[in-house]
Amino acid sequence: GSRGLMVFTDSKRRPSYFTEKSNESAVKYINRKFPNIDIRGGSQHLSSIQKQKSAVLEGLQSYYESFIDVMEFRDNVYELLNTIDACQCFFDIAVNFDLTKNYLDLIVTYASVFYMLSRIDDKKAIVGLYNCAYEFSNGNSDPSFPRLGQMFIEYDHPWKKLSEEFGPHTKSVTGALLSLRMLYPRRNLSADQWRSAQLLSLLASPAAMLSPTCCDTMACEYLSTEVMERWILIGFLLCHSSLNTNADSQNLWKTALRSGLYLTVIRDEVLNIHKLSEDFFDGLKGYSKRIPDIKECKDYVITNCGALRREKRNFLRNALKELTKVLEDEPALLGPKALYVFMALSFSRDEVLWLVRHAENIPKTKTPEDYADSQLAELLYHMEKLRTLLAQHRYVIQRYHLQYLSQYDALVLNDIIQGMYVCPEEESVLMSSFVSTLSTQCFCLLQAYTSTGKAPLALKDYPDLAKVMNMAQFHTRMMDSVNELLCETADLSILCFHARVFEKLFSQSSEDVSMQRYLTAFPVICSHFSQCLHPLCPEETEEIENQSLKLCVSFLEEISRQTCTVVLEICAEQCNLHEKLLPKHSAETISTARNKKLKKSLPKKGDVPKEKPGTESLRKDRAIVTNLDKMHQALTELCASYSICADFTVFKHIIVPAEFLLSQLEIRLNKVIVQMANYNQSTHEIARPSDLLAGIQAYVTSLHSLSCYINIDVTRLVKNVLLQQTQPLDSYGSQTITTLYTNWFLEGLLRQASSALIVHCPTTQCFVNQNTENEQSFHAEEYADICGLRSLAELIGPYGLKFLNENLMWHIISQVGELKKLVSDNMDVLVQMRANFENPDAMSDLQKKLTGCENVLKRMTIIGVILSFRSMVQEALGEVNVSIYCLKDLISPEGDIKVTLSVYEMASAAGLPCEIDPALVSAIANMQTGEDEFKITCLLLVFIAVSLPTLCLDPNSFYSRAQGGHQNNIHCLATAVNHIAAAMFTVQRKNTRIQLQEFLKVASSILLQLGQNVERMEIKNRDSIYVILHMIVEQSPFLSQDMLETCFPYVLLRNAYREVHKTFIHTMG
Repeated sequence: GSRGLMVFTDSKRRPSYFTEKSNESAVKYINRKFPNIDIRGGSQHLSSIQKQKSAVLEGLQSYYESFIDVMEFRDNVYELLNTIDACQCFFDIAVNFDLTKNYLDLIVTYASVFYMLSRIDDKKAIVGLYNCAYEFSNGNSDPSFPRLGQMFIEYDHPWKKLSEEFGPHTKSVTGALLSLRMLYPRRNLSADQWRSAQLLSLLASPAAMLSPTCCDTMACEYLSTEVMERWILIGFLLCHSSLNTNADSQNLWKTALRSGLYLTVIRDEVLNIHKLSEDFFDGLKGYSKRIPDIKECKDYVITNCGALRREKRNFLRNALKELTKVLEDEPALLGPKALYVFMALSFSRDEVLWLVRHAENIPKTKTPEDYADSQLAELLYHMEKLRTLLAQHRYVIQRYHLQYLSQYDALVLNDIIQGMYVCPEEESVLMSSFVSTLSTQCFCLLQAYTSTGKAPLALKDYPDLAKVMNMAQFHTRMMDSVNELLCETADLSILCFHARVFEKLFSQSSEDVSMQRYLTAFPVICSHFSQCLHPLCPEETEEIENQSLKLCVSFLEEISRQTCTVVLEICAEQCNLHEKLLPKHSAETISTARNKKLKKSLPKKGDVPKEKPGTESLRKDRAIVTNLDKMHQALTELCASYSICADFTVFKHIIVPAEFLLSQLEIRLNKVIVQMANYNQSTHEIARPSDLLAGIQAYVTSLHSLSCYINIDVTRLVKNVLLQQTQPLDSYGSQTITTLYTNWFLEGLLRQASSALIVHCPTTQCFVNQNTENEQSFHAEEYADICGLRSLAELIGPYGLKFLNENLMWHIISQVGELKKLVSDNMDVLVQMRANFENPDAMSDLQKKLTGCENVLKRMTIIGVILSFRSMVQEALGEVNVSIYCLKDLISPEGDIKVTLSVYEMASAAGLPCEIDPALVSAIANMQTGEDEFKITCLLLVFIAVSLPTLCLDPNSFYSRAQGGHQNNIHCLATAVNHIAAAMFTVQRKNTRIQLQEFLKVASSILLQLGQNVERMEIKNRDSIYVILHMIVEQSPFLSQDMLETCFPYVLLRNAYREVHKTFIHTMG
């Protein structure tokens, strides 16, 4: 009943008719006239209801029927209570436990339902609106409406009305409550008393460890004290006459009042019991003496209760820890000591729920810290461990109690029954059935039959029978209903409705380092929240499911975040230690050692010698705790929290805590790797690829040690992260090192190489800085040497290099587009030059008409620089990957070009050099626009050939033997010509060899004409330009030295090389 009424107190589920402005007048009119609503006299107010009467009936029907259910519930409870009084039933929790418990639960539930009914502000409007719509539709009022209206009026002051109703039942209720006078004080002891009695300890008496735990009232031992307090305090509100006449009643009532400030009605609805009791008795004649009692009890609670409860939780933490350890070591003890487990769970749950409901409503006190508990995680953890042990070893429990029932309980019961003098027929049948089947249902029926006033067989006259039957019933429950008993004793699903306090308790525990190993208990408790659901309230399922998952995920994410932070701090520390061992730091050590040997510049007295790597591991005293020690300790604690269970289920969702850690590590590791790259877009600074690779390797090595603490797949994590770093964006849309290095090489290195501030050096296979007045912000050889590019290839792999190459191609294509425009502008002149290249006079005249020669060579040089860099990267990739060399052997020169390009694409992705660059072919194919492409390509080669002499005018065009290239990067023209020609003619399906031979003839002719002009400026770097022609042939798979000798004398090349080498010797000398 109370669950259903919760719907009305939730503002989110309020019917829409109360929020519609058109219905405001009707709602006010109904509330004012209720329950005597005249629809004719109030037609002007109720017109909106008349217009939408069908919708109102349909929308409010479920609410209206719920109120009718409450009314029918009241009628049934009336009838049942009257029948119980008529039968003169007696209630004693120690004798007929089930009957007494169910009776007291019924009374409290009944009172709770009508208290919750009084809390519904809109109840009159809901019922009134429905009845008006019903009367508009049917011409008469709903038959149930008058009684409903009367019930609402009567229960406007629920406790007064309930007290009047229970007046005739005072004797039965008081009798049932007074049966708690021995049990409740015995259960409501202090932590010191528990400690003195060595409560819940299996080790207190080792000799009795295997003996079964037995007592006269098995079920009373794990009965919740919160439930008993609710019975006592609400019961004496309803039936209060004995508080003035019976000292036992008064003592019991006062003891319960001293236990706390709040009572749970349902979920997060609580009663301020002292305020309620004071207000209630203040209005009753003859109860003025109870007011000081209530105030005295309230003062006692505020002063002492917080500290007493804190001590109880401290005791239970240690008691449950001991119990868990013993039972984990010897699970067979779950058989004889199962009662201890349920007692421990029940006591612990009472303390947890007391803390939660009081932390939600902290009273004004000098010690508010008593209502916070940073160590609650440990108690919750051990509760969960006990639940897990019961589930894991249920067959042990069942097997033990099956033998107990058959070999002891049944025999003892049979002996007791045989010794009874009187046993009526019905009771005899039930008794025989119980002995033969040991059924709980039979026992409950037998309790009811033998607890009436006129019963021939009164159970209270046979205490031994009651004791043995109670014990047998507990053993039966151990066979059949362990899960139900767990719900009774350990259900914490109510925490779903105290989310704020639950989160606060988690936060307090997570800040305590000693509690970190127990934190996973919080998300595991969320798996209990499905027990909050009720078949009568299906509309709550989705909301409670979402709340449960939200809490569970937030807890696990926080635990994972903390674990991840510690893991990455350890990795960072190890990375720093590893960085000290890098070869780049060896120079200083070698220099120091050499100076020491030569006795040069010895250090001064005040200078502190630099620590060598490894000194951090030397400790004179083991008691000294380093930061790394603390982090490893924290990691051990956090990883231990994942051991509570590998997975658990929250509303059919399987939750795997370790996956949350992997997910957090993946996110954070991606960020860390990008941060380690240290890219600054404004200054074009970035970490050296070799340094970054060394750092990542140090991180990965440290991460693999994580598997020593927790069973997770670190290899999968590392592969996922590194694979994401080979893409332009990671799985969360953030930039990766692939993007950063692509941007840096394009904007930083290649842009400056295009301006000849950085020179490509074929001899050493790297790029180097030019000696200029303006010092560069970085040393190109530290990034674009063999070691650097190999490291880059390892970092971003084939996928990352494919992205880099795509960006390189985009820059090349933009240059090719400009070259085509230059060819188009000079089309007529180039056609004539192509036809007259062997005629010096004609060529001299045409040369004067030609425009943009320097521009063409500049753009081709830029293309050459980019392609040279690409070639170096491809070579580095081939060296770090297992190459598939045999693929290229499958290609035949006469084969289909599409097949050839497909194989080349795969080979290129593996880092193998290809005669035709498949990426360049694809890029050029996408920019083909007209039918004259072949002509433009041929004329472009002519344009390049006839422009070569202009290179002599640049003072930086001299060839450096040391670098194996020219100071202005024009040696990259050889790479550009070969690759561009091969790609363009492949796209146009033309013979590349023939077209390059034509280029060779034109270039040779032009350069030979250059050799005849001995007095012109071009003669200065003529030999260096001859070397370029030789480079083009040497690098081309389509040209040969024989072809070159047919059009350009070898003696000129030999002399050219001798001259440039002379320059080198002279420069060095």
